[in-house]
Amino acid sequence: MKRLTTLSLAATLACAATFATAADQPVIGLITKTETNPFFVKMKEGATAAAKAKGAKVIAAAGKADGDNAGQVTAMENMIAAGAKTILITPSDSKAIIPAIKKAQAQGVQVIALDSPTDPAEATDALFATDNYKAGVLIGQYAKAALGGKKPVIATLDLFPGHPVGAQRHNGFLSGYGLQTLDAKSNELAKPAEVVCMADSFGDRAKGQTGMENCLQKNPNINVVYTINEPAAAGAYNALKAAGKEKDVVIVSVDGGCDGIKDVMAGKIAATSQQYPLQMAAMGVEAGIEYAKNGKKVKAGYTDTGVTLIAAKPVAGVESSDAKVGLNKCWGNK
Repeated sequence: MKRLTTLSLAATLACAATFATAADQPVIGLITKTETNPFFVKMKEGATAAAKAKGAKVIAAAGKADGDNAGQVTAMENMIAAGAKTILITPSDSKAIIPAIKKAQAQGVQVIALDSPTDPAEATDALFATDNYKAGVLIGQYAKAALGGKKPVIATLDLFPGHPVGAQRHNGFLSGYGLQTLDAKSNELAKPAEVVCMADSFGDRAKGQTGMENCLQKNPNINVVYTINEPAAAGAYNALKAAGKEKDVVIVSVDGGCDGIKDVMAGKIAATSQQYPLQMAAMGVEAGIEYAKNGKKVKAGYTDTGVTLIAAKPVAGVESSDAKVGLNKCWGNK
């Protein structure tokens, strides 16, 4: 009987220790725009790995599609109920998500934006992201140099109206090309005369292909295509190839994902601005652990996580790295 009592006590203490450890484990929420975009898939992997290495736990969720604000709001509420003290979010709707963020902050939850800012950006405790305007400038400069002295006939495959990241990349591209544009603070899309077609791709390959097909119907002389990301660029390439025009058009994009860099190697994309979601995720997890353990909030404001132009071929006057460098760094740290 004494031995059984001793064993029972040991088991009870072991269980208590387990529960104590679980209770002490920092819980960090990660809400991305979608579960399918490779960029966000890698961000989730990076956050989960970084948390595991430091004894924290990541709860991940996403909207059904880019622009699904209701799904992100529900995810945020569920994460707070599950004990998350920090939530990392890539906002689908930069304005509509703000009431949910304020509600979370009122309950003592730290909210950090990754990749995409809210509108206004000050609504979150911090932002870890690429300088998306600069990313656009780099590919604009490249496209202009690659086209040489030819008159640009441009199609843009954008995200969707009103999204700050979509506007920053679009307007940055035009700035890099030396065309009339808007500044980095605008959420509107500039349309100088050189842009003959604009289509919303929602960052999706199929929608990108449809958008490019429609643009070719409007103007078959398009010779430059800007795309919001590499899945949209892949769709654009498919449409151009089907029309027999893939060799006559300079396609530029943003993200620098592994599949996108392979498309650069294959000559489908001329150049892309590479960003680093693993770095964003790791920084967010670090900040979440610090807040959970010490109550110290992240330093407010914007932290630039870097961007590098990756190009199939170098062009005069534009600094770039080759696709081999891009493949070694794709989705990783700068």
